[in-house]
Formats: sequence, C-alpha cells, structure tokens
Amino acid sequence: MTRLVLTLAFLAVIALLAALMWWGYRGRARRQAAVLPAFPAVPDGLLAKARAGELAELLPPSTGVYASTVTDAGWQDRVAVGDVGFRANATAHLVAEGVLFDREGAAPVWIPAGSVLAARTEAGIAGKVMGRDGLLVVRWAVDGQGFDTGFRADDKDDYDTWVPALGALNPEVSNGD
Repeated sequence: MTRLVLTLAFLAVIALLAALMWWGYRGRARRQAAVLPAFPAVPDGLLAKARAGELAELLPPSTGVYASTVTDAGWQDRVAVGDVGFRANATAHLVAEGVLFDREGAAPVWIPAGSVLAARTEAGIAGKVMGRDGLLVVRWAVDGQGFDTGFRADDKDDYDTWVPALGALNPEVSNGD
C-alpha cells in the first residue's frame, strides 16, 4: 500500500509541475501579445516557390533545426506568441528579399532583408545550446523591437557563407559580435 501511495503522490507532483509550466508559458504569451509587434508575413508565393525549388536563392538552402526566436532582452527570453518560440526541423532559404525559415509542422518564419541588423554564430539560444559557434543567430527588428532567431545547420560549414551573405543582404548589417 505504501508503494502505491508514494507512486500516486509522485505522479501528482509531476502533474502539478507540468500544469504550472503550462500556466507560466500561457501567461508569458498573454504579456508578450500586448507589447510585441506582429511578425512579418511571408510574401505571396515565396513559400510555394521555396518548396518547389524554384527560388532565386543567394545561397543553397541549409537544412537543420530552427531553435527559437527570442527578444533582444536576452538569449533566454523566448517569444511565446504564436509558435515562433517552438523548435522544429527547418530549411533556411536566403533570397534578396530576406531570410525564410521553412519549418516542418509549424508556421514559417520570414525575416525581411531590411529588418536584418546582425548575423553571427553563438553557443546557444533558448531551446538549444550547442557549444562554441554551434548556432547561426540572426538579429532583426520589427517596429523598433529587436529579436534574435537561432538556427542550427546540419552542416556547420554553412555558417562561413551565411554570416557574410546576410551582411551583403542589408548594408547596415553588422557581421560578428
């Protein structure tokens, strides 16, 4: 009988902790929805062309994992509005108009070229910590609000071409730290 009671108590604690995490994340989403600007929509036809392989891309697409998008307040301040804070397998496409993260099972993330502020490699971002230079991080802004979007490429050598290419995308971009 004691073993059963301990097991049930343990399961109750686990359920309570899961409910508290869900409640906290939902509260963060409500708070952020009131202050964060709307994310840019993917231009008409761009996603279909990307999936069909018909885009005029500046670099070959890079496959990997979209880690998350965080606010410029810190690398752990994950955006909870919509699904941009959720990790997903993705393909990154770089075109003259911007950067498209085509995520599997989630909405695509579009960063217009004029919004890009910086490109660099980092050790981590909310949802993914890889070690030195393990992630490509794009800093961008919408209506004065800064964001960092992290992407872990399957081939880390892609970063050597993506960081300078993002710099060429927007002449105002800062390459590096």
